[in-house]
Amino acid sequence: MLSKKVEDALNAQVNAELWSAYLYLSMAHNFEADGKPGIANWFKVQFQEEQAHAEIFMNYINARGGRVWLKAIDAVDTEWATPLDAFNATLTHEQKVTSLINDLYALAEAERDYATREMLNWFISEQVEEEESAQELIDKFTLIGNDGMGIYMLDQELAARTYNVPSPLATAE
Repeated sequence: MLSKKVEDALNAQVNAELWSAYLYLSMAHNFEADGKPGIANWFKVQFQEEQAHAEIFMNYINARGGRVWLKAIDAVDTEWATPLDAFNATLTHEQKVTSLINDLYALAEAERDYATREMLNWFISEQVEEEESAQELIDKFTLIGNDGMGIYMLDQELAARTYNVPSPLATAE
């Protein structure tokens, strides 16, 4: 059974994950419109991952006797001048999400909710991967600069990214 504090915090995280999905969908369509389908694909996969993260939290809330409360999703930016700008925004955003997950972990410990703390371990590892991935792309786009051929080649590379169902959802089915 979830405490009211933990249930409220997990519901806030559901909203944050859905906002993240909305942000990445916006980024995808920004680059789709700019003729960069590979970069758009990378963000579309990111959109799917964030939706899955929200689903993991919602499934957990229900499994622990809580109730999911979906709220309005705030507006997101809709334009990024360059891929580097978008990936810098991505890293900043993922660092914020990491902070939110860390706060949830601290709350679970304070509430002596060890089941929630254990569930959050997956998200902690996931956030390390998210930040690392964004930083890797920042490094690549920084190296490329304004070289059109380099951007084209990296766009082609990013087109190959595919969505993989996160393990907490794969085992639940």
